Amino acid sequence: MKKFIILFALIAYVSNVQAQSKTIKGKVTQMDTPLANVQISIIDSDVSTTTDANGLYQISAEPRDVVEYTYPGLSDVHIMVEDITRILNVEMTQKIEQLDEVTVKGSNRKSQNELQQEYSYNPNLIKTAYGILDSETAPGKIRFLQENQINDVGICILDLMKNEFSGVNVVGDCVYGGLIYIRGLNSVSQAPPAVYDVDGQVLTQTPTWIAPAAIKRLAVLNNLAMTTRYGSIGAGGVIVINTKASAYSRTVDGKPIDYAKVKNNKYDNSTLSSVDFKEDKPLYMNELLSANTEERAKAIYAEQIKKYSSSYFYVLDAYDYFSNRWKNQEFAEMILQENDRVLSGNPLALKSLAYIYQAEGKFEKANKLYEDVYTLRADYAQSYLDLANSYRELGLSQKAAAMYLRYDYLLAEELLDIEEQVKTIMDRDLNNLISLKGADLVSTDKVNEIKLDDDFKGTRLVFEWSDSEAEFELQFVNPEKRYYKSEHSLVADAERIQSEKRSGFSSEEYLIDDTLRGNWLVNATYLGNKSLTPTYLKATVYYNYGSASQRKETKVFKLGLRNVNQQLFSVSNAVSMVAN
Repeated sequence: MKKFIILFALIAYVSNVQAQSKTIKGKVTQMDTPLANVQISIIDSDVSTTTDANGLYQISAEPRDVVEYTYPGLSDVHIMVEDITRILNVEMTQKIEQLDEVTVKGSNRKSQNELQQEYSYNPNLIKTAYGILDSETAPGKIRFLQENQINDVGICILDLMKNEFSGVNVVGDCVYGGLIYIRGLNSVSQAPPAVYDVDGQVLTQTPTWIAPAAIKRLAVLNNLAMTTRYGSIGAGGVIVINTKASAYSRTVDGKPIDYAKVKNNKYDNSTLSSVDFKEDKPLYMNELLSANTEERAKAIYAEQIKKYSSSYFYVLDAYDYFSNRWKNQEFAEMILQENDRVLSGNPLALKSLAYIYQAEGKFEKANKLYEDVYTLRADYAQSYLDLANSYRELGLSQKAAAMYLRYDYLLAEELLDIEEQVKTIMDRDLNNLISLKGADLVSTDKVNEIKLDDDFKGTRLVFEWSDSEAEFELQFVNPEKRYYKSEHSLVADAERIQSEKRSGFSSEEYLIDDTLRGNWLVNATYLGNKSLTPTYLKATVYYNYGSASQRKETKVFKLGLRNVNQQLFSVSNAVSMVAN
């Protein structure tokens, strides 16, 4: 009977959410210039509108509706409406695949979204820095080397390419480096060597650091129609490499891939520290910080709250200020109580405050907020993960295990949308709980159903952001001063953003082993959101992950200033990294 009550509650909640129609407002721009006559419509409905001369619009939508923005010559934008969506300011970008703009009667050309879905099982596709190419419709021949054809006996790509393709010549070796020539070695007019497109990163240096076993798919492009987009450096042809560390597969034999080496980037210390980041503070914070006594600070707050009473950002900033600057926890809590109306019922505000409580070690207060968010968002995968981990912080291991397994059950009943990234993190957390607290937490058959081979030992970083519309870039700098960047934005990966919103998930994990002792730097560049407001970013660092001495630390950052690389924190004992 209990099972049916849970299912009924979830179904009733979803039905109630979908019935709440609202007006969405915003502005559409391109390169900071307002766009007039942008076509805006709700997919699978007859609701539509266009932007005015100032790029402004408004449209009626319901939660789970997808708003589509189209304009000739620019990439379409799709955004899913959520329970809190009120403002959607959209920046449109130039189309990368210009051929997609042409409609040919009887053409079998597929969209990038369709190709993305087919990639894992269609061997005729290769992912490049300029989109996915299909050998069946490409303007020239593409020569492939598939995963099952790759001989991993060789040390590097130079060994791999020898004698594999007619007309391709390899000069040099894996020890001292070398070059690959696709268009021949003619003594009269020697063509330049090939360049490399590795998981969307264009390199002129031969990536000898990539082991053949790490390559999922390789393609040789030597047709001018396909290489001109690379500019003059593509004159000698392009070798495209999709590694098993790409978005489709992120480990080799269960081992993390060192993305910093694959990307071959050097760090130049170009970040702002928290001390330098004064520009990120709103005017009201600078005014509060100028107070030389607590009484003066309280007087300033009394005036400011009249103006900012509807802003939960202000309420949280004021709480944090009095709690940390003046160590007056009683007054700080009073601020929250007096302004509860701006927090309650708003999952973004509640999650942001929960982050702050976790960083302060106030786990019971955080747990209450996560329970409130779970009530508001029972169809969000993130609600289950947050509440389960919150129970763990309180030592309630049985309740935590039950919450992880409840998510699994709802997936099995197809009441929640499955997304592999969510499942991987959820399974890892459950496995970790079982390994540390005992297999008697859940039944043996449930333990056996968990497929993840989680033998990772090292440092684990889990990032979570309060606003699903937030766009940002994380930068990880290894002890050798090489960096890997992970961009979370519509431009970088629209499918990923759509998938996250469908499943209601806003987390990402990175695993760091201890092969090389040293410090990793973690930086972030905030790219904004659709309402031009700040976003709270939570980073949970697990040290000695998977061992009896495992411990964790929670850090919270308020991202507000856009397009500036900000130094967040450093982590020791780090080297190889993989994103899930």
